[in-house]
Amino acid sequence: MNNEGLSIFYRIRWRLVWLLLHVAGPATLPDSQDPRRRMERQRAAKVAAARRARESLSK
Repeated sequence: MNNEGLSIFYRIRWRLVWLLLHVAGPATLPDSQDPRRRMERQRAAKVAAARRARESLSK
């Protein structure tokens, strides 16, 4: 699941910030400097950490 380990508040805030950056954010930047891509990488890291934590508890 894509929302694993993320609270509803985090998901709502994340989506709102992501949309604001999409509308009023900087022009096209390389992926390493794009704030939306950085947010996506951070979110993916949080989900991966939650999955690892859940898997380690189930063992």
